[in-house]
Amino acid sequence: MNSGNEVRGFFNVSFATNAIAAAVVGLSYCFVNTPYQAALSSIGCYALSGALTNWLAIYMLFEKVPFLYGSGVIPEQFESFKAGIRNLIMQEFFTQENVNAVVSLGNHSQKWGALADELDYDKMYDALTQGLLESQMGKLLAMVGGQSAIESLRAPVQGKLQAVIRETLEDEKLQQQILNKFQQQDEEFLKRIEGIVEHRLDALTPKMVKNIIQKMIREHLGWLVVWGGVFGGLIGFIAHFL
Repeated sequence: MNSGNEVRGFFNVSFATNAIAAAVVGLSYCFVNTPYQAALSSIGCYALSGALTNWLAIYMLFEKVPFLYGSGVIPEQFESFKAGIRNLIMQEFFTQENVNAVVSLGNHSQKWGALADELDYDKMYDALTQGLLESQMGKLLAMVGGQSAIESLRAPVQGKLQAVIRETLEDEKLQQQILNKFQQQDEEFLKRIEGIVEHRLDALTPKMVKNIIQKMIREHLGWLVVWGGVFGGLIGFIAHFL
């Protein structure tokens, strides 16, 4: 729907520009044998030639015109456009450096250590005490109050767990091992992404590539027709006085 609106917008702007230029030429015949006829005719003809030339050039980007060499450049060069799309995706976005920047925290120990503050220590402590109560020690603990008896240990045990985990995460050797693992996975991830991109690009046809580029830029190219008419008219106005 949007693509259709954009194409219609392009033709509306182009048609309006050419129609106005042609109307100026026609208007010149209303001033036969007056000083205005030559001026209006010159302005209208130059404006029409500028607008038509730019319109034809834009049309030839997307469509093959018989006997006009170089026309239909976008569908004709669709393999080059596919290669350009692939390079843009893989060399600008999915680079090893960009992926590493996303999945790694670098070698900043403080950042790694900060992960210790994000953990749920209540859940850890509950799992630990549940394991104790279900073990052979559970009977002994039950004799001294069970769960309620060891609840007072929650805060000190959680504090100790947090300190140990923080110290472990701040170990640079461990950090490097984790990063190396991430990098190995990153390479596999990039290969999968490249395979997906290649598969999708292989499915593209010249018409599909043409439609993609047409959707992106054709509406805006209509302004080239407008400015072709405007500057053509100005040149015609100047030429009239030369």
